[in-house]
Amino acid sequence: MKKRIIRYFKHILLTLVFLLFAGSLLLIYLNGTFNYGQSPLTYELNKEGPYVFYKNDSILEVNYLKGNKLDGFDVDKYSKNIYTNPTLSCYFSLDSSSFSFKITPNPAIPASIYNDENKILAISDIESGYKTFRDFLIKNKVINNQLSWTFGKNHLVLLGDFVDRGHSTTQVLWFIYKLEQEAKKYGGFVHFIIGNHELYNMQGQFKSSKKKYYAIASILEEQQQTLYSKKSVLGKWLSSKNSIENINGVLFTHGGLHPDITTYDVSLSQINAISRANYYKPYFPKPQKDVTQFVLSNKTGVCWYRGYFKDDLQDDAIANSISKFNANAIVVGHTLQSKVKKLYNGKVYAIDVPHPKDYVDAWPNYKSEGLLIDTNNFYRVLATGKQIKL
Repeated sequence: MKKRIIRYFKHILLTLVFLLFAGSLLLIYLNGTFNYGQSPLTYELNKEGPYVFYKNDSILEVNYLKGNKLDGFDVDKYSKNIYTNPTLSCYFSLDSSSFSFKITPNPAIPASIYNDENKILAISDIESGYKTFRDFLIKNKVINNQLSWTFGKNHLVLLGDFVDRGHSTTQVLWFIYKLEQEAKKYGGFVHFIIGNHELYNMQGQFKSSKKKYYAIASILEEQQQTLYSKKSVLGKWLSSKNSIENINGVLFTHGGLHPDITTYDVSLSQINAISRANYYKPYFPKPQKDVTQFVLSNKTGVCWYRGYFKDDLQDDAIANSISKFNANAIVVGHTLQSKVKKLYNGKVYAIDVPHPKDYVDAWPNYKSEGLLIDTNNFYRVLATGKQIKL
């Protein structure tokens, strides 16, 4: 009898272990990770900011949050003249660090084509992970420990979806803003390519945004969409960015190029102009079939296309769409991969990988990756700085 009871409990224990294991696998399949802890600083809003809005063409309203849930929240608010290039700072509560940057007027529209012999480092889909992004750049010698640019005249390409799904959106965006200024001083470039989640935020779709940002907008007595509208410095800056670029014969875009792009008489600069003109207009199909519809479509558009991973494509069709824009390969994010990959005989490089999340303890503990291009050689680069030739 005693042995039978022991066997019975062993059976129950094994069943529970199996169910726990199976449940964990299901969670990982659905969410990418199994989260088992979260920092109490996740919703720390004291010193959060800055949130900077235009009062008119020259005067800015600068806002920093202060306070806590127990005592309540308030806003430190003051005005600055944008033409004095005011210096502001951005605080990161997880490690009590901060960085400074200057606000500059009238963000310039970037070029669509770049030609030089310098290196390119690309990373995608950081999803509001400031610490992950910062530490990856330090390890890969783009910046030093003081967050100063050390990448010379080289190119840093950010392939979209740097917002949403995390708690450091404000820090990530101001950090990119700062990096642009740093790179320019040394003749380098930061290319921030718009992804579908940047579009979501500009268009007021916050299904993937953390509740923290709804709370922040509420404390500021603003609508959440205003945080990224052209009324804000960050929104106006975002709206100047491209959706696709050719850098040294390689195309960079968030989603990809649908092969049918070859049927349209359109250039990269025209694709970017169409995209910019519609960043704040949510897309819904219209009856006419024209290049504007094709570029903006959430099926065929460059910010959305997933055909490299879901459609039955021929190598020739991919090669033709790439060569249309005088390029030899294309680098994309948007569609999650287990690691940075070379596809279609080196015509496509997929670089959307799982990145660690700020404030969250998770299993498996993912490590960031990116892509380095150096004199026509392509390398998978790891969070440690290690390079693996593809």
